[in-house]
Amino acid sequence: MRPQTLDDYVGQEDLVGPGAGLRRLIEAGTLPSMILWGPPGVGKTTLARILSKLLERPFYSLSAVHSGVKEVRETIEKAGKARFFNSPPPVLFLDEIHRFSKSQQDSLLGAVEEGVLTLIGATTENPSFEVISPLLSRCQVYVLKPLERHHLELLLERALTRDPYLRELDIEVKEKEALFRYSGGDARKMYNALELVIDAERSRSRPSGRLVITDEMVTRHLQENLAIYDKQGEMHYDIISAFIKSVRGSDPNAAVYWLARMVEGGEKPEFIARRLVILAAEDIGLANPNALLLAQSAFDAVHQVGWPESRIILSEITIYLATSPKSNSAYMAINKAQETVRKEGDLSVPLNIRNAPTRLLEQLGYGKDYKYAHSYDGNFVEEEFLPDKIRGLRLYDPGNNPREKEIAERLKKWWKGKYHY
Repeated sequence: MRPQTLDDYVGQEDLVGPGAGLRRLIEAGTLPSMILWGPPGVGKTTLARILSKLLERPFYSLSAVHSGVKEVRETIEKAGKARFFNSPPPVLFLDEIHRFSKSQQDSLLGAVEEGVLTLIGATTENPSFEVISPLLSRCQVYVLKPLERHHLELLLERALTRDPYLRELDIEVKEKEALFRYSGGDARKMYNALELVIDAERSRSRPSGRLVITDEMVTRHLQENLAIYDKQGEMHYDIISAFIKSVRGSDPNAAVYWLARMVEGGEKPEFIARRLVILAAEDIGLANPNALLLAQSAFDAVHQVGWPESRIILSEITIYLATSPKSNSAYMAINKAQETVRKEGDLSVPLNIRNAPTRLLEQLGYGKDYKYAHSYDGNFVEEEFLPDKIRGLRLYDPGNNPREKEIAERLKKWWKGKYHY
């Protein structure tokens, strides 16, 4: 069901629809090096193939999962030999370019600069963070959006009427909501789910005859098949929620089980690592500040090491966070502070803690009577730093854990009125 022409291509109208910018370039015979950034199943690979076919360019494809520097260099050499005289450069399509290491990306620079090939990279991650700057500066970045309901309806209708296998069957999709919800705007996922439901129903009770597909039927079959992991829809959020709550609830067994569910389902390790960094700050926080440092180290290591070894790193940090003491005091403090800002508006900064870079501001009282903490015993002196309207407001409450009990005692010693328990 992969479209072969731009007219058949579904979605991304703002890029390749009639009169859109990228389409005008193609119609003018121009194909710049580019990065296609968007979620899975929205047509990044398909678009790359269509563009190269339209402009009659040789097409080479590599995936970061299976290719290293050696394969990249061999492909560049092959592309160079395929050019004759003033013929336009071939297209090199790099799937999941964000998984290419710095050295792999560096190996492309010369070929792109010299025009040996036109690079089209596909990524689900922000290229600003995942693609090296010299390469990114030589590429146009195009953002692809998840497919909307009307796109999915068109693709579903096409599958039922054009697919050589499906069009021979008597199938009615009576209810579409579950198919669309589980697809999460991913056409490939919708087709996979449709195929699974049809095959399962025909093998169980309907080898022939009319098959009416309902939401209940789709939900049942997808939940029965643990190999289907919905990275965009409802099941995705259920599993990541179970994972986070297991770590927050200090259950390493459940946490590592839900981690395995995500790993087996094909979840991107970068996504899991990013969630663990957030969790370390939100749920462990000041009870164990090292948790955030280790989570950040794990995030960096996942990027450097790659798959499948990254699963070990994710397991280690998951178990560490699950077995760590917990505190959400920093999370609660920023929530309270933001609520105060929204409620009270932009309160004036007290004069004593304003900066006075000019004589005029000094004459107006800026910085007057400011007490420099290091000039006092213990490097502390009691002074009010909040605006007058909210003087004495306490936003941070230390959590009930050994480390924050020490913090509480220190605050009580310093701020006798504000932190008196």
